[in-house]
Amino acid sequence: MPDRKISIAPMMDWTDRHDRYFLRLITSRALLYTEMVTTGAILFGDADRHLRFDPAEQPVALQLGGSTPDDLARCCEIAEGYGYQEINLNVGCPSDRVQNGRFGACLMAEPETVAACVKAMKAATSLPVTVKNRIGIDDLDSYDHLLKFTSTIAEAGCETFIIHARKAWLTGLSPKENRTIPPLDYPRVYQLKQDFPELEIIINGGIRTVEEIDDHLEQVDGVMIGREAYQNPYFLAEIDHRYYGLEDTAPERREVVEQILPYIDREMNKGVPLKSITRHMLGLFQGRPGAKAWRRHISENAHLSGADPSLLTEAAAKTR
Repeated sequence: MPDRKISIAPMMDWTDRHDRYFLRLITSRALLYTEMVTTGAILFGDADRHLRFDPAEQPVALQLGGSTPDDLARCCEIAEGYGYQEINLNVGCPSDRVQNGRFGACLMAEPETVAACVKAMKAATSLPVTVKNRIGIDDLDSYDHLLKFTSTIAEAGCETFIIHARKAWLTGLSPKENRTIPPLDYPRVYQLKQDFPELEIIINGGIRTVEEIDDHLEQVDGVMIGREAYQNPYFLAEIDHRYYGLEDTAPERREVVEQILPYIDREMNKGVPLKSITRHMLGLFQGRPGAKAWRRHISENAHLSGADPSLLTEAAAKTR
């Protein structure tokens, strides 16, 4: 059973395997989630490309997108062989592509479907099966609806709910706007924990500081960090010591750069473009003197022919 006290959210186009390797150099304990992987990508595409990861990334959880119980079950069987710690079902993404496939946040209108999916997934794998959802969608945003949704899925065997404390508008707002415009309602998630004390409730949405994490942990079982972990990744350097009692051994920012160079070299030898890795590192020096020069040097040069890992050392030299 993975420790979910602190986790990093699944974020499309962001939390790929290169980003997870990078983040793992900063925190050894926070649970990392993959980007959402659709059942179709696994069953009809290159499953290995979507599912493989470096063992150094552990602990890692897989997020799946889908709404067909049999397909989700088959994906769980395949994914278990890759060594994931958990399989999470996406019931929170509001993008048009996801809605057209009838999964993601639109499934909050179909708790019985989600329950059937969870039941099939649990029957197919020995891994924990969890659900990540919103507090509501469109006009289905009452607390009573959230109660019914949670109890229906819990009856199917789900013991852990990761809740983005915003509703989602399925029309009228883009996915980006749905991450910021609907107001946060943390008390609603707190109330859910009070009403379901036997469930593990993880809160997500707009959390940016360790002080905020501390406040949430007084009310719920865990905190999931989203955009802050990507835009200001060194924020995670406090996590292992503060929440897991480990010695404060997080490497300095420049040490992180040095430690990732062998990985970049290996990946480039496999044909991975340098920019595919360095794009995740632009926020490493956020708030530090030279952060803008660091970002500019990488952004202007990582895509050039002949660019190699030494580019990062050059960029780091511009910081103080």
